[in-house]
Amino acid sequence: MKILLLEDDYILADILYHHLKELSYEVLHVDDGAKALEEASSSAFDLLILDINVPKVSGIDVLKKIREYNDTTPAILITAYQDTKHLKNGFENGCDDYIKKPFDLEELDLRINNIKKRFSIENEDMLKIDDDLFMIPSKNLLKIKDTEHQLAKKEIEILLYLTSRKKRVISGDELIQNLWEFEEMPTDATIRVYIRNLRNIVGKERIKTIRGSGYFFE
Repeated sequence: MKILLLEDDYILADILYHHLKELSYEVLHVDDGAKALEEASSSAFDLLILDINVPKVSGIDVLKKIREYNDTTPAILITAYQDTKHLKNGFENGCDDYIKKPFDLEELDLRINNIKKRFSIENEDMLKIDDDLFMIPSKNLLKIKDTEHQLAKKEIEILLYLTSRKKRVISGDELIQNLWEFEEMPTDATIRVYIRNLRNIVGKERIKTIRGSGYFFE
């Protein structure tokens, strides 16, 4: 899930940014409303988390402008205000939820999860392979730290097959029988090309070859 975070308090922004990243969300942080509008107009996001009281353009005005373009991206407003006036203003301008400072990270998680359910935003498709390696099979996407790699469909299928059977040696024949239709069966040379391409991306140390037997993911 891709999140736009608008927050000018750098301590809070740092806490929120790293917390959301640990949950495998993709996060873009900006510190003023003008930057938020620029990013929202040029990129697609799954969720907006907008502080109201920020420089240049307030979080509410950012949301109001976004809604004028018929952008229905779910939005959570953050505020230090305790009055109902700002609460009402936020909802009238299209916010979907509201969180008041100070708040616990657990409260934010609950509100994000509620938004995900309401708007059918799923993050479960992102599979964690190890601490810095993630896969999104439906998008044929591999993420290594903060770098994204677009893979071929068969490359992601092979990688998924190997990583779901870690430390078991998988023969080329097993890959062919499980990942290809009979009339489309590739040669052993084709399998070796796919493996070589994957090694170039994930690292040679991760995909091992057992001569005469096959491959395994370590």
